[in-house]
Amino acid sequence: MAALELDLFLCRTDNFGVLLHDPESGATASIDAPEERPILDTLERRGWRLTHILTTHHHGDHVAANVSLKERFGVTIIGPKGEASKIPGIDRSVGQGDHFDFAGHPVEVIETPGHTAGHICFHFPKDKLLFAADTLFALGCGRLFEGTAETMWQSLNRLMALPDDTSVYFGHEYTLSNAHFAVTIDPENAALKARAAEIEETRSDGGYTAPTTIGLEKRTNPFLRAGDQKIRKHLGLERASDAEVFAEIRKRKDNF
Repeated sequence: MAALELDLFLCRTDNFGVLLHDPESGATASIDAPEERPILDTLERRGWRLTHILTTHHHGDHVAANVSLKERFGVTIIGPKGEASKIPGIDRSVGQGDHFDFAGHPVEVIETPGHTAGHICFHFPKDKLLFAADTLFALGCGRLFEGTAETMWQSLNRLMALPDDTSVYFGHEYTLSNAHFAVTIDPENAALKARAAEIEETRSDGGYTAPTTIGLEKRTNPFLRAGDQKIRKHLGLERASDAEVFAEIRKRKDNF
């Protein structure tokens, strides 16, 4: 089985677009569909034809181009069972534990409610890829628009259970702002400080901060480190539950 090819690009203002291509079959999937024009430009540049859209959640900046791309290419749209009625053009709904193949590559569906009530992530275990959209960002996580802190903490734990070398592609280029916030929560973390400096350089040079890895996020992302004793002491929450510590971190980021 040939390795999947991947192209990462920006859509709208700060959304990431991702195209995933199987060179043997020609199958090409768009992870979400934030904006038609950048997706079409990337398809033309690579000489690929779109066959699938893998939709993570219903927000407009992730489904805006679903219908237009379906009309143009006749794509199959796979999306979250819990939000099926809100996903334009959906053909197949999937939920926690469901599996399907993309051009022979196994895909596992992981439900990660919190940002929205039915948000899902797509995990390609053999390819060591996770498409986390607005659940997990580099040094951040999604706002809790339709879920509680407890729900999101459980969702993040599902992702933390994946192998550390899993590459994580996320929905938005928020990483520089996330880094500025992260060091206020975890100021003694040397790995975080080094990473923040790298991010500053990457963004100043116009580079993207995706992908990250599960292992790197577990070492440096404060939203995944609610059990860390130094963070707990810094926040004055030594006796709180992990979910309560996470909730405080999320609240502080909302007001940062």
